[in-house]
Formats: sequence, structure tokens, C-alpha cells
Amino acid sequence: MRSDCVTKGIQQAPHRSLFNALGMTSEELGRPLIGIVNSHNEIVPGHINLDKIVNAVKLGVAMAGGTPIEFPAIAVCDGIAMGHQGMKYSLVTRDLIADSTEAMVMAHGFDALVMVPNCDKNVPGLLMAAARLNIPTIFVSGGPMLAGRINRNKTSLSSMFEAVGAYAAGNMMLEEVEEYERKACPTCGSCSGMYTANSMNCLTEAIGMGLKGNGTIPAVYSARIQLAKQAGMQIMELLKKDIKPKDIMTEDAFMNALAVDMALGCSTNSMLHLPAIAYEAGVDLNLDIANEISAKTPNLCHLAPAGPAYIEELDEAGGVYAVMNELNKRNLLKTDIITCTGKTVAENIEGCINTNTEIIRPIENPYSETGGIAVLKGNLAPDSCVVKRSAVLPEMMKHEGSARVFDCEEDAVAAIKGGKIVSGDVVVIRYEGPKGGPGMREMLNPTSAIAGMGLDSTVALITDGRFSGASRGASIGHVSPEAAVGGNIALIEEGDTIKIDIDANTIEIDVTDEELEKRRANWVPRDPEITTGYLARYAYLVSSSNRGAILEIPKK
Repeated sequence: MRSDCVTKGIQQAPHRSLFNALGMTSEELGRPLIGIVNSHNEIVPGHINLDKIVNAVKLGVAMAGGTPIEFPAIAVCDGIAMGHQGMKYSLVTRDLIADSTEAMVMAHGFDALVMVPNCDKNVPGLLMAAARLNIPTIFVSGGPMLAGRINRNKTSLSSMFEAVGAYAAGNMMLEEVEEYERKACPTCGSCSGMYTANSMNCLTEAIGMGLKGNGTIPAVYSARIQLAKQAGMQIMELLKKDIKPKDIMTEDAFMNALAVDMALGCSTNSMLHLPAIAYEAGVDLNLDIANEISAKTPNLCHLAPAGPAYIEELDEAGGVYAVMNELNKRNLLKTDIITCTGKTVAENIEGCINTNTEIIRPIENPYSETGGIAVLKGNLAPDSCVVKRSAVLPEMMKHEGSARVFDCEEDAVAAIKGGKIVSGDVVVIRYEGPKGGPGMREMLNPTSAIAGMGLDSTVALITDGRFSGASRGASIGHVSPEAAVGGNIALIEEGDTIKIDIDANTIEIDVTDEELEKRRANWVPRDPEITTGYLARYAYLVSSSNRGAILEIPKK
């Protein structure tokens, strides 16, 4: 056992004395040491219930003969961080979470791990750590929030942000906004639509690292506690069978995750996180593969913000396994690969029936024959950019408009709310990429303002930053190369014509190559806004978004 280095032999007597100081008994030290990574804190609604989940995991581990030992992981609430300097610190925590988990595990000799995340960066951060450490690991999330209800209509956090835009446009009274404020987020849990947290928790099931229901059982349901106990017991089986993350997170598993991503209509942030997790697992996940999979994978779900349904309804309809069973009807999954259940995908999804064809469309009657995410390329984004196709209105799938250029999110929001953006415009927000931000802020404020002001059917938004999973409309992010490194998005001028064709996977500035080169000769890199602390180090090391915004050691 790995823990022998801290529990067995005369040389480890000093180590055991410190375990004695923790109140550990010799019986506990004679069992496998199972690290429980707890993302609990009191600032993130999706994490405030994780103490209950962790207690259940510990009980499951102990029942199955292990010794559970808890340690923490940090977490940022993207909603609270949204729209100000705090959002620069969201994506960057993914790597802090992975690195700090690696440090704790390597320092203390754990035999296996149960990861307990819930929100946006904790899930991919801990999946990255799991792949890097490669000791038996299982995930159990805290579960999604229930949808809010206002005037018999279900609501969520995206409804709240759009209400602010509607108020700015004079379409909603202050009292109505305040009612949304009270009712949009009614329980603990990750926000209730197919936003980034729920996307990644569902994809954890699809990739084989979480048990059935990990992504969909609501946070407030007793079934969530039962799932946590099962995860605690199952880690002991994984340890006994020596099934490790890299046995599970193979290239085939990532292809499955991409297929499920397309069927569910997940957040575009998955196009950042899946390549980063794959990198740690030793798998090259080029975004070109995403379009290949999207071309043959139907979109089966329109969950908020793409449609009126919420995660609780996906759970009732059969959850992720029911979606996978639909995909398997066309042999779109690799089903002979091992998962954290100790069984294959085929064994896991057998008999998992779709019980609500309004929530999960049958594969014979999809929302579209292509997947929910599209990767676009062209002279505006020579490497790539990403859009959540399933959340774009039909009339915006092809759009041509005049560029309105802003060098930060705040200036764009002021222009949108000030009525300076009109039908047909293409809002360009640049210098918000991984290096330029730094930290690649989410743009839920401007997308919600556009939607709230009724412009989502006529205005597109393009950025080298990224979008919350709660964003909808022709919101095109992850433009790569980014402006900070001289990408063509830095060369766009006010009034340039921009042509977007999502079905054709293209995005172009209607400017000649000669003109772009002339502009490049006059382009001057911007001085970094932040030159000290973690963000400065992050900006120095981070790769482009098309490679997952991974941190790389500079080559000599």
C-alpha cells in the first residue's frame, strides 16, 4: 500500500506518533488511508452542503474497511465573482486546486481518493489532479440546485442576470427584479441549468469517474446522501481491483465525453476543461475532433439556458445514462471500456430507459442532427473559437454585422446598457483571454444584458474571453490566438464587417490579408495590467484557450 511509507515499520514510528496526535487508533492505521478531498466552504451555494456529502462518504469508506481522512480544496463562486475583477480569479483556481491536491496526496501517502467537488473549476481541477496522481479515485459531486419558481414559471441564475438587462431596457419594474432576486436560486447546489458545473458533473459520469446520478441528483434529495455512501464504499473496490484514473480516462473515454457533451448541449467551458484533463491523462484532445464528433452526434437536450427544462428534470427522465443509452442506439459510444463502477459502459447503461421524451429527445427525433457545441475557424480565429450552438436562435446561425470593439468587458456592458448597441451589431470584447485578462473572465453580464434588452435575435458577441454556461445566443468565445499575443482579434477596427456561419463552422473579418498585415505592423502589445502575485505567474505560464488554457513549463 502507498500508505506503508507513513504507517509501517520502525522508521515510521515518528509518523505514527503524529497520527496518534490526530486521535488515530492502530486499527485505523492498519487499514487503507483514503483521502477525502472536500471542496466545502460557506461562500459557494453549490458547496455549502458538501459537509453532509463528505460525512456520508466517510461512512461509506469506513463501512467498506477503509480509514477516511478529509482535507480541503478551495472554490470560487463564479456567480458572485461575475462582472468585476474577481472573475479573473475563477479559471485560474482550476490549477491551484489540481496543484494543491497533488501536494497533499504526495506528502501524506494516501492509498486512494474520493473527490467531492461541485462547481465550475473544482470538477475539472480535481479530475486533472486525479489523472496526474493516478491512484484509485472516484468522484461524487454535491448535486444541482432546484429551479426557482416565479409566477408558475421555472427560473435560474441566468433568469436573474437577464432580469437586470430587462430592467436596464425599461422592460421590468424594480419590484419584479427583486422578486427574481429572492426566488431564482431557492436551494443549495450548483446552479440549476446546464451551466458549467452541471455540465462537468454530468461529463464526469460520461467519462467514467462518477457513479450514476453524479451529475443530476438534486443537492437536497436524500438520494444524494445515498450516492455519497455508495461512492465511499466503491472506492474500496477500486483500490482492491487497482483500477486507476488512467485506466478509466482513456482516449475512448474522452470521445464518449465529447459525444455526451454534444447530446446534452453542455457549456462551452467544457471545451476548455476536457482538453486540460486529457492533457494530464496523456491524451491529445484536439478541438478539431469536437466538430467531427458533433457532425455525427445529435443534440437531444435543450436544458436551460437553451430551453425551459432543468437538471432536476433530466434526472427524472433517466439522467446521463439514459442519454448515453440513446446515443448507443447508433453506436456513437465506446462501450467496452472500464469505469469507476468496476463495470464497462455497456454494463452501466443497460436498461437505463429514457422516461421523458420531451426532456431527452429520442435519437430518432433530435433537436438537431448535429451536436450542441461548434468550433469555428477563420481569419478572425485562425486556431479556433467556440459557440454553444444549441443555445443560438435559428436566425442567428448565420450573421453578418458591423464590429463594435471594446478592450474590456466593463466598457462593453456600459455600451449595451446605454443603448449604444443596435440590431445587427457584432460586439467584440478583447484582451480578456487567458494571458490578456489575465484569467479569461466569463461574459455572463454582457450576454445577459443583450438578451434582457431583447437583442439576442439580432446581435452577436465575440470574445477571447469565455462564457458562463448560463449564457445563450450567438455568444462566441475562446477566440484563439487571443488579442494579448497579437491574434487577429486585436486587429479588428470599429465598423469592420464580421461574417459568422455556425453551420459552416466559419468566422471571418471581411478584410484582406494585406490589410491585416498592415494593421499588424502598427499593433503595439499592451502592457500587462497585473504584474505581481499569482495572476502574473499564471499569465506567464498559461497556454492558448484552444489547448485548454493549461499551464506549461517554458521550454529552454
